Amino acid sequence: MNVQEVFIDGITQLFDWMDEALDGLSPEQLNYLPPGKSVSMGFNAWHISRTADNLTNFALQRKQPLWIAEGYQERMGLPKVDQGTGMGLDDARAIKINDPALLRTYARAVEKDVVTFLTAVPDAVLAEVQMVKPLGEMPKWRVFRQVVMTHGFMHLGEINAVRGQMGLQFSI
Repeated sequence: MNVQEVFIDGITQLFDWMDEALDGLSPEQLNYLPPGKSVSMGFNAWHISRTADNLTNFALQRKQPLWIAEGYQERMGLPKVDQGTGMGLDDARAIKINDPALLRTYARAVEKDVVTFLTAVPDAVLAEVQMVKPLGEMPKWRVFRQVVMTHGFMHLGEINAVRGQMGLQFSI
């Protein structure tokens, strides 16, 4: 098993578990804001997907993310450029997902796109150092391990915590 296969396995698991966590939620449930300084499940899922999309497409390949190329920002009525990183709490809490099915479709499209990239990318390319704002320079393999996977699973934990607060069963 090579590093790409490990990343593909982890990223597929992340998106599978996230899809399970979102399955059957109403817009009201998806946008529920827990008390305190937390954000909604919808924001977290959007942020996971937007981050993976932006990093894989814009940062690493210098092409439009699916968010823009396939018009998801227009269909979802959300910011064209923002992905949640660096967003103030009030702005993050203001993100509303009106169509849970469309969010899930976007997330699955991102997953497929990331897996396609990782299936084809050579080891030498993954070893190249890449600037990732606001984190700094890092090898491209770390973008997937640290930001897409580890960071993504952290936000999946937030999704499951909100599910628990709402009296819903955890998805995993």
